[in-house]
Amino acid sequence: MLRRLLRTALALALVCAVLVGLLWAFQRRLIYLPSDGPVPSAADVLPGGRDVELTTSDGLRLGAWFFPGPDADAPAVLFAAGNGGNREHRAPLARALAAEGLAVLLFDYRGYGGNSGSPDADGLALDVRAAREWLVTEAAVPRERLVYLGESLGCAVVTELALEHPPAGLVLRSPFVDLAAVGGEHFPFLPVRLLLRDRYPVAEQVARVQVPTTVLLGTADTVVPPEQSRRVAAVAERLHALVEVPGAGHNDLVLLNGEDLVRAVTDLAPR
Repeated sequence: MLRRLLRTALALALVCAVLVGLLWAFQRRLIYLPSDGPVPSAADVLPGGRDVELTTSDGLRLGAWFFPGPDADAPAVLFAAGNGGNREHRAPLARALAAEGLAVLLFDYRGYGGNSGSPDADGLALDVRAAREWLVTEAAVPRERLVYLGESLGCAVVTELALEHPPAGLVLRSPFVDLAAVGGEHFPFLPVRLLLRDRYPVAEQVARVQVPTTVLLGTADTVVPPEQSRRVAAVAERLHALVEVPGAGHNDLVLLNGEDLVRAVTDLAPR
């Protein structure tokens, strides 16, 4: 009986070890869920839209769409997407923001939307810097007229950028405390914090961001628990507003391009 129990225990330990090893090796395939290209032309999404190319500091070329504002002085929104899809899925958001008189840049991370490269935290940090650099230099958007908007994983991307290049305002839609915290919600039986390579410490960084910050969440979000977004809001150094959308789930249209999200951006956009 003892030998049988030992054999069972060893077999379970081996299975666990194999599972942990596979998660270590393939974790980024679980984190990043890109949709490949091709994507339509920006002009097909919105009249006047421009297809542009961003160049990262490590030499990658990324596809992007730029939708100019009604005049050269219009505030601009730099949007960082979540972990799934590509910029085509955010076209309704671009239309909604443009309707409010804002310029908008939608770009795809490396490995998304037909772009070369493989996504990871360091790479996405370079990607969003290339996007900001294009807005400031090529589109000639004044630094003080930029608003950063992050969606889920994109919250981590723009929050980290805001520490180095402060915008006029920061909007975080469904932010998590850090990637390990949200991963632990979905995989409570695994040592997620020990396994993760990409950390994305949103709460730690937003506590040091010195610009007005709005946090928006859906109360029925099952991907990023609402309490995590509330914790991010609670530690924000300059919280402008916490907006809770009753009954909204993570991928509901009301959070993707609804009026609460659009208003959160326009409230922080300089006029």
